[in-house]
Amino acid sequence: MIHKTAIIDPKANISENVSIGAYSVIGPNVTIESEVEIHAQVNINGNTSIGKNTIIYPFASIGNDPQDLKFNGEETSLVIGNNNKIREYVTINPGTVGGGGKTKIGDNCLFMVSSHVAHDCTVGNNVIIANNVPLGGHAHIEDSVVIGGNSAVQQFTRVGKMAMIGGMCGVVKDVIPYGMAFGNRCALQGLNLIGLRRKDIPNKEILSLSEAYKEIFKTENLSENLAKINDKFKNNSLVLEVIDFINKDKKRPICTPHSK
Repeated sequence: MIHKTAIIDPKANISENVSIGAYSVIGPNVTIESEVEIHAQVNINGNTSIGKNTIIYPFASIGNDPQDLKFNGEETSLVIGNNNKIREYVTINPGTVGGGGKTKIGDNCLFMVSSHVAHDCTVGNNVIIANNVPLGGHAHIEDSVVIGGNSAVQQFTRVGKMAMIGGMCGVVKDVIPYGMAFGNRCALQGLNLIGLRRKDIPNKEILSLSEAYKEIFKTENLSENLAKINDKFKNNSLVLEVIDFINKDKKRPICTPHSK
């Protein structure tokens, strides 16, 4: 059902069985897949595509110009996957030319009230972003990450798969996969053991990951610690993911138990 007061540009591509509430505005370059539910007073603009079964709540602003002073109206895009829930007052911006031109969100994510996804971010699948959390430009959030309320993720920061970040954290360094971090200036506090068990990861692999965690962060010299590990954990894919994450971008600082 499309409410009679909704303003939909005739060039917009609206699939079947889409619901659009009162006073919502849909721009000309928007594509909305089937079974999407858009509540009242939602604004969707730009070169934006929204995947199936997504629900967008009142006063969300999706696909409007990025908050980047260098943006000059270039054609960029925002791609949102399937089965997402985007709550009230959420803002999600498209990419910029300088950042690759695309903001991308995966499937089955929850963006709680007043969260923000800035230009050129990449958000994986099954991610939960709690209330009032801004993701700075170019942030990369991997699958199954949880970020607690009122935390802020600095631009270009990476958060690894299944990491959990507590509330009211300033996340200025990259957080490893499976890590658990909290504190005013986010420090690593251990592993997300509950999350690992909920995913039915075998205890043997979790214990091995815990042992590797202690060796990787034994001292503040990560390069030296990683060199000492050698092939000790080569059969544990979880450990290899953590090591690959650390080595992937050596220009980025890593959140550690020693972080201040």
